[in-house]
Amino acid sequence: MSEHTSDYGSDFEVLSALNSWTENGDTGALVTVLRTWGSSPRPPGSLLAIRQRDGEMAGSVSGGCVEADLVDRYLNRQLADCPTTLDYGVDPAGSARFGLPCGGQLELLVEEPKADALQPIIDAMAQGRLVERRVSLSTGKASLHQPGGEEEFLLRDATVYKRFGPHWQLLLIGAGQIADNLSRIALTLGFGILVCDPRESFTCHIEGVKLSRDMPDDKVNDLRDQHRTAIITLAHDPKLDDMALMEALRGDFFYVGALGSKRTSAARNKRLLSLGLSERQIETLRAPVGIDIGSQTPPEIAVAIAADLVAARHGVKSSQ
Repeated sequence: MSEHTSDYGSDFEVLSALNSWTENGDTGALVTVLRTWGSSPRPPGSLLAIRQRDGEMAGSVSGGCVEADLVDRYLNRQLADCPTTLDYGVDPAGSARFGLPCGGQLELLVEEPKADALQPIIDAMAQGRLVERRVSLSTGKASLHQPGGEEEFLLRDATVYKRFGPHWQLLLIGAGQIADNLSRIALTLGFGILVCDPRESFTCHIEGVKLSRDMPDDKVNDLRDQHRTAIITLAHDPKLDDMALMEALRGDFFYVGALGSKRTSAARNKRLLSLGLSERQIETLRAPVGIDIGSQTPPEIAVAIAADLVAARHGVKSSQ
């Protein structure tokens, strides 16, 4: 398993661990949260892998509430008829026993994928492609498809639909230390990342991140119809940043941000007005980008931006 598995998010880490175990001759279980009721630490679609040989785990389906019991039942062959479904917390006593929040209930799917069955998904995720895995609860058969619709996870008509790959996109204008640090964090958050910088002296060597030498405004236009995309300018060069922002602020992106101080941001706003953007469009620009945590170093700035990205993705209004 690659030392960079966590860079692709928790799904990648879970599948890579399980795939590695089966390739080495071990048996492993893949556990998926199908449904939840009441309070639940992990949402539907969350994954856990368990190795039969010793109970080693990757991922989580409850934040630690039921994992120990799952491992014990799996090691003692009580889940031999895979695939199978399990319920936890169906009564108050069960919730109390497993430490589930008040009223919490989980329905889980337990499978034992064959060796190499998960490799196509892992390859797609590493290449930044989306793939959908479907599992029939009546037959246990799993199959791979091109994703359809917007749902990242769905249980319908006794079939489980789960997307793997970058559900969200992040376009960074300008390579450098901040872009590198932000890319590392954003990869773990499930973003597919493209760094765009036409300047040959600036580059990016982060595994899983694509680098484009196109002009930034052209690249923004390529993504104009992708509303799950965030665009952040980091180049410190108005010739690159301003042209990208001029196009980005006219698009349907869930997040557009620009690096710079308040003074720099005020000067930028005047330039954007002169380029034909309206005051209303400019008001949607997050500048200075990121939550104010007093950040000064590239890693700290990256943390501040990543936190604001997560807030925006979940529709939470953050204070800048």
